[in-house]
Amino acid sequence: MNEQLLKLELHRDEGVRYSPYLDTAKPPRRTVGCGRNMDANPIPKGWTFPLTDAQVDQLLTEDIQTACASLDRFLPWWRNLDEVRQRVICNMAFNMGITTLLTFRNTLTDVKMGFYTAAATGMRNSLWARQVGTRAQRLADAMSTGVMPN
Repeated sequence: MNEQLLKLELHRDEGVRYSPYLDTAKPPRRTVGCGRNMDANPIPKGWTFPLTDAQVDQLLTEDIQTACASLDRFLPWWRNLDEVRQRVICNMAFNMGITTLLTFRNTLTDVKMGFYTAAATGMRNSLWARQVGTRAQRLADAMSTGVMPN
């Protein structure tokens, strides 16, 4: 998987914040960088705000590795997907966490079986899609076509 493309996509989808803010989750979480939940994953000791670009990139790299490791553990077949669909699944795991992603049973079965249009329909019809809006539409389009829209 092209991690650099995934990073660019996550920059777009998550945004970049150099100082902590409260996200829109219920309850709100302290977040920094590209969607880094500081309550679950504190930043290294000694770091101060605002973060640097290098620090944001380090956190993002760690968080992508965590998402990929979770996918490897629970959905090992995801590595057999083409490049674009791997990034879609990783982006979803990054955004909602593996526990919530695993609740997409029918969608994940469709992805595994190569029924990408059905998987995209499942994505679009989810509560997650209503919560994240254009991100979900873009990822569903990519799942369906195998091409990541701009």
